[in-house]
Amino acid sequence: MVAAESVRVVRCGGSELSFRRAAFSADSKYIFCVSGDFVKVHSTATEECVHILQGHRNLVTGIQLNPNNHLQLYSCSFDGTIKLWDYIDGILIKTFTVGHKLHALFTLACAEDSVFVIINKDKPDVFQLVSVKLPKSSSQEIEAKELSFVLDYINQSPKCIAFGNEGEYVAAVRDFYLSVYFFKKKTTSRFTLSSSKNKKHAKNNFTCVACHPKEDCIATGHKDGKIRLWRNFDDDKKYTYTCLHWHHDMVMDLAFSVTGTSLLSGGRESVLVEWRDATEKNKEFLPRLGATIEHISVSPAGDLFCTSHSDNKIIIIHRNLEASAVIQGLVKDSNIFTGLMIDPRTKALVLNGKPGHLQFYSLQHDKQLYNLDIIQQEYINDYGLIQIELTKAAFGRYGNWLATVEQRQEKETELESQMKLWVYDKKTQGFVLNTKINMPHEDHITALCFCNAEKFENPTLVTASKDGHFKVWILTDDSDIYKKAVGWTCDFVGSYHKYQATNCCFSEDGSLLAVSFEEIVTIWDSETWELKCTFCQRAGNIRHLCFGRLTCSKYLLGATENGILCCWNLLSCALEWSAKLTIRVMEPDPCSENIAAVSQSSAGSDLFVFKPSEPRPLYIQKNISREEVQWGVFVPRDVPESFTSEAYQWLNRSQFYFLTKSQSLLTFSTKSPEEKLTPTSKQLLAEESLPTTPFYFILGKHRQQQDKKINEALESELVQLPLTENIPAISELLHTPAHVLPSASFLCSKFVNSLLLSKETKSGEEILEDVDMEEEKESGDDSDEEHDFTENTQDTNDTELGEDIIHQLSKSEEKELRKFRKVDYSWITVL
Repeated sequence: MVAAESVRVVRCGGSELSFRRAAFSADSKYIFCVSGDFVKVHSTATEECVHILQGHRNLVTGIQLNPNNHLQLYSCSFDGTIKLWDYIDGILIKTFTVGHKLHALFTLACAEDSVFVIINKDKPDVFQLVSVKLPKSSSQEIEAKELSFVLDYINQSPKCIAFGNEGEYVAAVRDFYLSVYFFKKKTTSRFTLSSSKNKKHAKNNFTCVACHPKEDCIATGHKDGKIRLWRNFDDDKKYTYTCLHWHHDMVMDLAFSVTGTSLLSGGRESVLVEWRDATEKNKEFLPRLGATIEHISVSPAGDLFCTSHSDNKIIIIHRNLEASAVIQGLVKDSNIFTGLMIDPRTKALVLNGKPGHLQFYSLQHDKQLYNLDIIQQEYINDYGLIQIELTKAAFGRYGNWLATVEQRQEKETELESQMKLWVYDKKTQGFVLNTKINMPHEDHITALCFCNAEKFENPTLVTASKDGHFKVWILTDDSDIYKKAVGWTCDFVGSYHKYQATNCCFSEDGSLLAVSFEEIVTIWDSETWELKCTFCQRAGNIRHLCFGRLTCSKYLLGATENGILCCWNLLSCALEWSAKLTIRVMEPDPCSENIAAVSQSSAGSDLFVFKPSEPRPLYIQKNISREEVQWGVFVPRDVPESFTSEAYQWLNRSQFYFLTKSQSLLTFSTKSPEEKLTPTSKQLLAEESLPTTPFYFILGKHRQQQDKKINEALESELVQLPLTENIPAISELLHTPAHVLPSASFLCSKFVNSLLLSKETKSGEEILEDVDMEEEKESGDDSDEEHDFTENTQDTNDTELGEDIIHQLSKSEEKELRKFRKVDYSWITVL
């Protein structure tokens, strides 16, 4: 049973992974990245998320390893706290309350009890770099109010702050200014670039800064694509700088290698540039990384780099500039035209991804599965260019078919439109283009839907357009002479008084089609395509349209742009009820009669869950989000929940996800993000911490976790091997230091005996087989067995004083006795 009070709105994924620089562990096994209110710990080898560090109440703005303990991690947030984590176990160690809104975090090995943060003081655009002393205390929550001022008038981005030469100075850039503060001398030097409006100096703005780890050298990136290397900056008059120039657009981030022999740079070209020895001639490239490079990080061991990109991904790169792993989050497209869909095959969330692509996103693992290239054209990153947009998409019932619509309009009279039908290929395990239709309508397509009724074997697709028509497309035999090729063709064209068609949907059984024409809803027979009836309330154009399901299949719901929700009865062809709600999202639950509607108010977005049969809502949740909710979808659960409260039973079979205007993916849940991790993810840290000895490689193959259901089904048939971690001999061999272990001859017998199976584990089927074999051989062995049995009995009776001579058994009695002797009674010991 799940308590009703535990249900809450949670951020389930899709947060921006590239909001801040990622960080590596000291041994380069793990990479840390911010994700909304959480910090995620990923394996660099498998890309698997092994921990989610949760505890902050607002956006996490910085992460840094503890320089005094490499198994610990610092994080800061807009909630005004600095938290210290044990990332191996995912445990919060301490919370330091600073009190100010923290924008970035920095740590230095030379500052043992202090960290550096960027805070906002007085004016909203004035930021300061301050040192925060972290008090030593045994309590878990500590106030850290002792702040020391370091630099003023700085940029809030951590890319504009860098510490150099093992913490001797700190450099900060903003606009056209470079400031350097020396900790020992406690002096500040400032350098200014020309800000004149002529072409030569028009883009001198500083964008990022990086400092050499061992020398007095500062690298700064600029808006014009140049990189400047500053030296002798301890003297305001003798300073010099040299320029490196390859980027045609602004430099987004810079980072020195651990030894300082190389400088890494990245920008909008999606190319990582390595400047070796900081010279113009000696540079290497890693191109085609897919999106703008936002951040660059270097591991403390120096063997790995990583780049954070604008399409919400992190690429882990080896020292030889070869990409080894990609951690892909939910791609943040500028516009989600397709809405939220669920792939019937993979149960993945499907929506707009990279330009011209559909992304398939795993809600359970919070990572992208793959991208499907729909437009199949090279994307040109030009702000003034009008791109082809993927505007509509829909899946067939079983995910065998996918329909997409792409449109481009440069002028009002120049519309380019294509509809593509994709079929799922089992051999390639992907979608293959089947039919391409140029200009399926004369104007923009406003809606499309498949008929997903079970009784219809032949797939049917309906499209609605602003040209005043809806079209019915069916799958037919193509012109192939072998009748093996199939394609889609138009079967019917419908209209209603030249009104624009805005929405369309099929009833659950597929017998009726509802198409809205501005303010009017029309009902059509799906077999004859005859108009059956119309509904009109004159409450504005219909924005959302859907049929009821199961016991409520006789109802049709429509939401208008003027804030009216109408429910019509299809049997009486009359309005059943109406309510005044400004509906932004209306989604039916595929597993029940429930319908979720999200309305927009001045305070935020509100959720209403109801059944069409009665206007009284089953559940109301006010202010589920402060911003506008744009899309929503129900996802059927693999394992139903067991909510007892009537108000929460709508969550038993399905889970409701919704996407906000800032593209935050939220849901109603009882589980924390850490609890959603797969068992494999939770065990990954423990397994990777084992020493890579020869015994580990031999025994590691046996560490396979079997499913409980399979174990229960096969428990009576299979002999269960003991788990290696429960065998004392193996534990002793693996965990005891070699120099204190006894000799191998002493441990050998104990080790071998621990691997032997007990006779008590023999299954019931093996016992029956033995009995059958004995019965087959009893004719030849009866005399010998009788003689042996008699002798054994006589010997036993001789040792027992006071006992009478045993009764002589017959041949049939001996046979029955042999059967009982072979039966395993070891189960009695567990009673």
